[in-house]
Order: sequence, then C-alpha cells, then structure tokens
Amino acid sequence: MKKSIYLLALVFTFTSCKKENNSTTSNILNKQQNNKFGIVIHGGAGTILKENLSSEKELEYKEKLEEAIRTGYTILKNGGSSIDAVTKTINILEDSPLFNAGKGAVFTNSGTNEHDASIMDGNTLNAGASAGTTTVKNPINLARSVMDKSPHVMLSGKGAEIFAKEQGLEIVDPSYFYTKKRFESLQNIKGTQNTELDHNNKTAFYDTAIKDSKFGTVGCVALDQNGNLAAGTSTGGMTNKRWGRIGDSPIIGAGTYANNNTCAVSSTGWGEYFIRAVVAHDISALMEYKGLSLKEAAKEVIQKKIPKLGGNGGIIAIDKNGNMVMEFNTAGMFRATINDRAELYIAMYKK
Repeated sequence: MKKSIYLLALVFTFTSCKKENNSTTSNILNKQQNNKFGIVIHGGAGTILKENLSSEKELEYKEKLEEAIRTGYTILKNGGSSIDAVTKTINILEDSPLFNAGKGAVFTNSGTNEHDASIMDGNTLNAGASAGTTTVKNPINLARSVMDKSPHVMLSGKGAEIFAKEQGLEIVDPSYFYTKKRFESLQNIKGTQNTELDHNNKTAFYDTAIKDSKFGTVGCVALDQNGNLAAGTSTGGMTNKRWGRIGDSPIIGAGTYANNNTCAVSSTGWGEYFIRAVVAHDISALMEYKGLSLKEAAKEVIQKKIPKLGGNGGIIAIDKNGNMVMEFNTAGMFRATINDRAELYIAMYKK
C-alpha cells in the first residue's frame, strides 16, 4: 500500500514539474519573441568624403560592413547572446585590411603593429580588455578571454600575449599584420612630430587611399532577445604613435561600455579626449541619472562636450529598448545597423 502511494506521489510530482517546466519554457519563448533586438557597427570616424572615395572602394567598404553586421544579426535572430554577436562581428572587421584593427592595423613609429581591444557584458557588468599586443590575430577574442577566464579586466603587452597562448587563441607572426597601404602611411610622416591623428586639422584617422582623411577603430554594440546588451571595440591605434601610447578603445567607460539599465556604446575618434571625457560611460550616466534618452545623451556628449574639449569622433549605441544611435561630429563614419525587422542601413558620409 505504501509503495503504491509512493509511486502515485512520484507520478503527480513528475507531471506537475513537467507542466511547470513547459510553462516556464513557453514564457521564455514568448518573452524572446516579444523582445526587440538589434545590432550596430562602426568602422571608424573621420574626414570621409564621397569625392575622395572611388566607387569601387566605396562598394568594398559597404560589402564588408554588410558581411560583418549580418554575421552578428544571424546570431541574434537565432537567439544567440549579444556578447557572441559582438565578438563574431568584430572578428570580420579585424580580418579585413580595410579597417584599422587586426589585419588592417596601422604602424607605430618603430614599425610595429600594436593592437588594443575591449568588450563588456551589460548584464553582469563584467568586462575584459587588452592593450599593446603584436601577435594575437583577433584582439577582441583576447579581450573576451580576459573577461571570461581571468580575474582581471585589462592585460597588456607580453603578459597579455602569454595569457592568449594559454587560452589557445590564434597567434600569428607580426608580419601577418603588414599591409602596404598602412606601411606607406607611416613612411609619409616618419621623422616628423606628427601622428596620423593630425592635431592641427582635428580629424580622426588617416588613410592614404582616402585623400586627407583619418579613420580607424572598429566597434559593435548589440541587444539580444533576452534583453542583454553588449559592446566591443578593437583598434590598431594611431599611425606613428610612440612610447606605447594607448587610446580609449581598450578603456572601459571611455571606448566601450554596456549596462542593461541603459545602453551599450562603442567609441571611435580622438582617443585622448574620449578618455578625458569618459565618453561611453558618460552617455550611460546621462540616461541613468538625468533621464535623457539615448539620442539626447549621445548628442550632448558628441556634439557639445567633446568639441568643447578640442577633440572629435563619434559613437554607436543601442539602448535596452532597441533604439539605435550613430552620432559623430566628423565628416563621416563607416557605420551600419540592422533591427529585429531585418531592416539594414549602411552609410559612410554625413549625409
């Protein structure tokens, strides 16, 4: 008798749990279906003018931007995380010689390519960053590993490379990062006191393929179906930089920031000023403490605060509701967005 009662109790418990689990699963699926998601990318801001860009080169940039953003969009559409979408999207941009990150990184004064990157999870506020590496193929992967597999937030130089090897990340010979265009840019200004973040003209980054222009850095921000935000940024820094100079890209709060309560931000521009203004976090703080919308906060920081300090550049951002912003005060910014309705937008120039 006792055995029969026990068996009946087990059946009842199993049935109840199954119903509860099915109900929970259904709620999660419904939540995912109702939640918005989206992704935004940038490939640098600066003096990017249509008259200085051939139609062939323009198409090349557009195709690579689309390839990158569709990579992240597919992950989000299939229910993947914003962190994964950001990482994989930036990988595409890092592997392209078109952008100043990874393969297309600019040269330092000593003729090396030094990479910086950072990533942040808006759900946990966990973050990872690396600076001054020369052999890690995809710096954003190193930043992700620092976040996921170390007790630290930022690693630099040789120590960061040792950690990368321990984590099984792809290591390449420094010659992998050589591109003729970037090397020629260095030769054009070597021996001068200038960097190709021309402080006199106050523009962002220089590329010999685009007359009198400056650009660099790649970034991505995303909101997934679970309502989690993430941001990541990767760069080769500044042509002809010296003394181990590090810009805003690997600095959490300046070049990268994500917080589920507000937004996710990736910066591109004159790093020294973005560090001083703590740009990415400032946008989030204006939303959280002052009640500004993402659009209002981005405009306040990029169109007022940064120019007042003497710097320039831009940001991409997405808030917890899926609103997207691409704010810049330069002549152009390589950028793209896709929302949950699969609406793609790609642009390079101001208008």
